[in-house]
Amino acid sequence: MTEPSPPRRLRILHVFRAPLGGLFRHVLDVARGQAERGHAVGIFCDSNTGGPRADEFFRGLSGKLELGITRVPMSRYPSATDAAAQWAEIALSRPLKPDVVHCHGSKGGLYGRLPALFSPRRKYITAYTPHGGSFNYKPGTLEHKVYMTVERLLEGATDTFLFESRFIAGRFEAHIGHAPRTAHGVVLNGISDAEFEPIDHAEARFDLLYLGELRSAKGIDTLIDALALLRSRDAVTPRILIVGSGPDEAELRQMAQERGLADQCVFEPPAPIRKALARAHVMVTPSRAESLPYVILEAAAAAQPLVSTDVGGIAEILGPRHRERLIKADDPTILADSIGAMLATPESERLAQATDLAAYVREHFRLDSMVDGVIAAYRAALHARGLG
Repeated sequence: MTEPSPPRRLRILHVFRAPLGGLFRHVLDVARGQAERGHAVGIFCDSNTGGPRADEFFRGLSGKLELGITRVPMSRYPSATDAAAQWAEIALSRPLKPDVVHCHGSKGGLYGRLPALFSPRRKYITAYTPHGGSFNYKPGTLEHKVYMTVERLLEGATDTFLFESRFIAGRFEAHIGHAPRTAHGVVLNGISDAEFEPIDHAEARFDLLYLGELRSAKGIDTLIDALALLRSRDAVTPRILIVGSGPDEAELRQMAQERGLADQCVFEPPAPIRKALARAHVMVTPSRAESLPYVILEAAAAAQPLVSTDVGGIAEILGPRHRERLIKADDPTILADSIGAMLATPESERLAQATDLAAYVREHFRLDSMVDGVIAAYRAALHARGLG
């Protein structure tokens, strides 16, 4: 009897814009996992963002990615640089001859799928993971309607949709008006075994921690207002470490000063999450919009006590036993009450709650499951196009 031939080795190009945040973490994990499984992998992304930390990550990956790392200038919003970046993606793809172009985020979705729209007989498949992207951008506005028109157009150039949360899969259906007409499924973000090691708070000097980008969608202004309310109403003055960078940093620093919180708020640049978690007893996520945020996944896995708003796929991470603890977004009073209640909870009770959540995350959000699920979706789409 003839032995079945092993699955063929794939050539995979990941296309996205900014090498920072949860999207970047997702791409790094998937790309690394695919390379470890013997596939030829490459990355195409922006050269203007990410800073030294992105450079460090890329240096660590450079020898593992057979198709290389290509970076060109890209802009967050539509601009003249889009044409140059689009041509650079086309020029890169032709000699690389990928089997899969995996697009991430709204800009990656444009650069990777627009050429496919005009190549109905192409010899590769496109995969698209929105990561929130345009589906979370100012729903109800003219800009959002324009972005949804683009998404409808590019749906025809997408062989498989790989949503990283059930929430964003639902957003697609709500805003586009139907479920994807091509292959689609949810492949949850996953994390490694090492990230389930509980955090040691023996050296913690802060009560609270915010970790993430400093921009409006993350709700840090609501957090500052909540801290001001705790101070004026309850005479409670928790110290908070704010770790991150972004376009609103100067405005947020000024806001903290004006609210009389300069002695409570310490701003620091981006840092490894576990080091940041160890410096504070409770993490606060006041976001107005999310997809399936890695910062919540990583903190939950490490048994870090959490206060979080109920946005995006965060309820999927907390699961049925803990999601009722999530609070309404954009409400300083509710956030202040929740922070005050968490700080008043005995540490042993907080840690027992966090340990139970870590067990749930370990069961449902595994790195190997994510990588294998993505590759399985590629193979199904290749087979559907007759390229398997």
